[in-house]
Order: sequence, then structure tokens, then C-alpha cells
Amino acid sequence: MKFSSRAERIDPFYVMEVAKAAQAMAREVAGTSEPMIFLNIGEPDFTAPPLVQEAAAKAVRDGATQYTNALGLDALRERISGWYQSRLGVDVPARRIVVTAGASAALHLACLALIERGDEILMPDPSYPCNRHFVSAAEGRAVLVPTTAAERYQLSSDKVQAAWTDKTRGVLLASPSNPTGTSIAPAELRRIHEVVQARGGVTMIDEIYLGLSYEEEFGHTALAIDENIISINSFSKYFNMTGWRLGWMVVPDAMVPVVERLAQNLFICASTVSQQAALACFEAESIAEYERRRAEFKARRDYFIPALRSLGLSVPVMPDGAFYAWADCTDAAQRLGVQGSWDFALEVMRRAHVAITPGRDFGSFEPERFVRFSTANSMEQLQESVARLRKLLG
Repeated sequence: MKFSSRAERIDPFYVMEVAKAAQAMAREVAGTSEPMIFLNIGEPDFTAPPLVQEAAAKAVRDGATQYTNALGLDALRERISGWYQSRLGVDVPARRIVVTAGASAALHLACLALIERGDEILMPDPSYPCNRHFVSAAEGRAVLVPTTAAERYQLSSDKVQAAWTDKTRGVLLASPSNPTGTSIAPAELRRIHEVVQARGGVTMIDEIYLGLSYEEEFGHTALAIDENIISINSFSKYFNMTGWRLGWMVVPDAMVPVVERLAQNLFICASTVSQQAALACFEAESIAEYERRRAEFKARRDYFIPALRSLGLSVPVMPDGAFYAWADCTDAAQRLGVQGSWDFALEVMRRAHVAITPGRDFGSFEPERFVRFSTANSMEQLQESVARLRKLLG
């Protein structure tokens, strides 16, 4: 069977390949004194809170399960608009909000709407691998620009300007970022957008972890800068609805009918049950629970990052959001007698029964130096992981 060159350009998602290996080993060590601990997948260990679960069940009981408008339930778009006003102090009219089948669908729609064949999109290295594959699926090309700890592993306006060519269409950023958990300072983001706008380009930004920001300096939406910025968001991370496959995007007015037409043809609409359930995310009781969980995520960060550093797993930049630690494993790998993050991750999995993600997924600039830990697990599991790593690394 002959497959498209488009499909062949998509690399394996190594996070999931590692997850399969971890699951296989987990079955082998189940019931032992050291069962597998999973610190490899970027998924909250919390699930949707009670009001959201009840709203989903009610939608099913009431038969509120048929297609919605491709742009999403009007009531949900209004609730999201209210969230921007109350939480982030930004006026985002509901008419510019498009509810999607997860942030993945939003990124797919944005790339299809904006990218022509051969267009180049600048992205930081490291960054979330699927984002560059959305660019590739739209027949564009992701150009990964190496970043450093001094830059918080984010693009700068100077680097955007230096990397821009006549093929460049724009930038795709993420703040907070996966895998680093770091955000772009608002002033620098404004300068990046000014560089892009001056060249007639587009600024797209993945803000799916914005609700899980821990530092006042960084917890601001890019939409406060300019309504021409395309922002991608999700109910998966802060709202703990990963498998519900629900997200949204905020686009300029002129882009709404374009995205609507694409969404009608490609997706029809996001899950109606998920949309009905998400209305309950914004109730005061639900928000209080989400904030309690956000505080728990922060407490895990505040414990785990210093613990990793004490083990010789350097985390060059303290994450200001999300639930990741981007750790330099160079010295630790040498102590285990292995080379690079891939072998280090497999050795940790095999000998400590702790699953982590090697840097291979996230870019091509020194991926062998870094591994990603996910702190989306209980404090008890994080403490046990540290104890096992300390025993392993000496």
C-alpha cells in the first residue's frame, strides 16, 4: 500500500512509544514492592469535578446530545468570554470564540486557515512535537529555533527577526510551554508580535496551560496585547477534562467564518455532551475546586524541582506554570554508565520503575541532554519517585 508523503513526514510520538514500553513493564512489576510510577504523560491525575460530571449525565438523560453549531454552543462561548473577563481582565467577545474538538482541532483549523504549501512557521526548540506536525499537515514547514535557559526556552523578538525569511508566515508559540513549563514575559511577547505584524505575519499561541500559572509575572493571556493574535486553549489541563476532547480558539473577527467553514466540513462540531458538561466548569463550586487543585500542582512543583536538583538532575529554569520539569540528565546518565536521555530514561524505567520522557520528542537542539518529568501525579508518588531515584543515583 502506498502512503502519502504527508503521512511519512509525521514522526512517531515518542512520548506514546515510551508510554507503551512503560505499560508493558508495569504489567511485569505489578504486585511487587516497586510498581511502576508514571511521570511521563502530560495528563492531570484529577478528573472532572462533580458538577461537570453531573452536567454530562443530565445532558445524556435529557437527550441534549445532537449536533451543535460548528462554532459551539452559544452559552458555552458566552461562559468562556466571561472567564476571560473575570479571570484575566480581558474583553474577548463570544463571537470570536470557536469551540473545538480539543486544542488539537483548534491548532489544526488555525494551520489550515492560515498556512499555504511551503510556508514556514517559527517555533522554539524545545517545544511540543504535535504543534509542529499540525504545521506539516497543512503542508507548511516548522522551523525550530534553538533556545536557551537564559531565554526561558522561549523565542525572543531578536531571534524571530533573525530567523525571518521571505518564506516565513508567522510564529507558533506556547506559554506556559510543554516540555519546560516556562512562559514568555508579556513585554517580550509584545515585542515578538510587533516583529511579526511588521512583516505581515501571524502570531499563534498555545495557551492551554495558562490556567495553571503560578507566578503573577507570567499569568497573562496574549489576547491582552492584540485581537489579531490567535490563541488556542483547552478544557484538558486546568479544567481536568482530557478525554472529553474539548477546547477552543480565539480568532480575529475576519477569521471566524473561515474557521467555521473548515470546522463544518472537518469536524461538524465538538462533542455536544462535553460542551454541555463544560458549562458547569465555570460555576463557583467548580472554580473553587480547580483553584484547590492548582495550589496542589504548585505544591508538587515546589517540592519536586528542588528534589531533582539535589539528585544532580539540573532544572535550569524553575517552571512558572503547567506540571513539567525539564531536567538536564547529563551527569546522572554518566553515573548510570549510559549515554544520552533516551538510554537514561529506559534505564530509570528498568531499574527504578519510574517512567519519564526523553528529550527526543521535543526538538533537535541537544535533546540527548534533557528528560521531561511530569508532576501530574500525587505528592506521595512524587516522593516515592525521588526516593527511588536517590537510591539508583547514589
